[in-house]
Amino acid sequence: MSLKDQILAVNEAAAGAAVVARLQRELGDDIVKGPEEADFARHSQDFTNRMEEGLRLPGIAYPRTTEQVSRILALCHAEGFPVTPQGGLTGLAGGAVPVVPSLILSMERMRGVEALDPVGRTITVQAGTVLETVQKAAEEAGFFFPLDLGGRGTAQVGGNASTNAGGNRVLRYGMMRDLVLGLEAVLADGTVVTSLNSMMKNNAGYDLKHLFIGSEGTLGVITRLVLRLYPRPRSVSTALLAADDFGQVLKLLREAGEAFAGSLSAFELMWPEFYALGTTALGRQSPLPHEYGVYVLVETLGTDPERDPARFEEVIAGMLETGLLRDAVIAQSDRQRQDLWAIRDCPGEFPKVHWPQLSFDVSLPAARIGDFVPFIRERLHARWPGMVMVFFGHLADSNLHLSVRLDEGMPEHEIDEVVYGAVGEWGGSVSAEHGIGMLKRAYLHHSRTPQELALMRLLKDSLDPKGILNPGKVI
Repeated sequence: MSLKDQILAVNEAAAGAAVVARLQRELGDDIVKGPEEADFARHSQDFTNRMEEGLRLPGIAYPRTTEQVSRILALCHAEGFPVTPQGGLTGLAGGAVPVVPSLILSMERMRGVEALDPVGRTITVQAGTVLETVQKAAEEAGFFFPLDLGGRGTAQVGGNASTNAGGNRVLRYGMMRDLVLGLEAVLADGTVVTSLNSMMKNNAGYDLKHLFIGSEGTLGVITRLVLRLYPRPRSVSTALLAADDFGQVLKLLREAGEAFAGSLSAFELMWPEFYALGTTALGRQSPLPHEYGVYVLVETLGTDPERDPARFEEVIAGMLETGLLRDAVIAQSDRQRQDLWAIRDCPGEFPKVHWPQLSFDVSLPAARIGDFVPFIRERLHARWPGMVMVFFGHLADSNLHLSVRLDEGMPEHEIDEVVYGAVGEWGGSVSAEHGIGMLKRAYLHHSRTPQELALMRLLKDSLDPKGILNPGKVI
């Protein structure tokens, strides 16, 4: 480290210590923890990314109210000291991992359901409320909150909104952006913007919530949300289907969409290598033989528990008769349904059979995904012969996931360049549902024009002129 860097580090440490000391005097050491009491280990990583070793943090704040968040940000803004907001730390792009000396702002104590309106079908919650808590509160009231993902027991809805989370039901209910009617957020200077709209129709000027949804805490910190609820489904029908090729899958998607109309909630695509990992490699019995070109997990959520399953089986049988499908297995119980979903959800078990790995969450026009897979497979193999890769995704949402097993000597940065460069060539997005965070910041230009990037920077400079909010992320 040069003398200049050493002086800079000392100054940063002194500034951070002064900010923490002042906040402790104003809010108490129960709300703001100094380096002696702070659990930095727990707050230094998300699901897959870890803070750089040697990075020194001054403390962690655990506010309980919006007013406390406001005071914390106002003081940090006045001192020009960075803040890294954190939710449940289930992210995959490093959006909540500190990259510079900064005060961690954890939202984990801001939990609770504040109101549930059965007439307007809304639920108002604090940002630190765990997703599963919202799901259960909705269910107990006779409703359904459709966002669902593997980290439901840890992920916080404020973080879900900040990253515009997707999950397995986007096809029917949309992304998190579509489930938020209103929110409250605190700007970098401590200004509280309360826009807790609870109405479906509200065209009174700019819809300010969209400034904060998907911005990953770089424009403001979300503290409360008004979320949409839906009628609780009364039937669930699930099947694992097999087809010869992607062309058949596109026909299947169209016919399933027409046959099941608005009840189609999942259409999950798995290529053979992925199917083998999710079954045989992990010691599971394979519901269908390993001889087909592609596998699809289909699910519908309906309102008639008597007729919906019969209709579901009738449609699948018809597709088998016409040759659109090669094979199929329909879940006959909730246990069988869970077993089928366990295959699709196997990436959480990759450390057992496919590790270390480098994962990609991209989107492309749905009709082109079938051509992109062999294209990117060939391009990667041209650079790294024998590379092991698996493909899966939410086809109807244009979302493709690629996981590359990293053998010794494989350069992650170069693999990133190849994949994201190809996605840009094909008119896709480098991030479908996991956000940009710190991992994809360098590749954002593949999916955004210079004019779009300039507008993003203008928004950032306007709302956070000192650049204290989640530095090093997104833009």
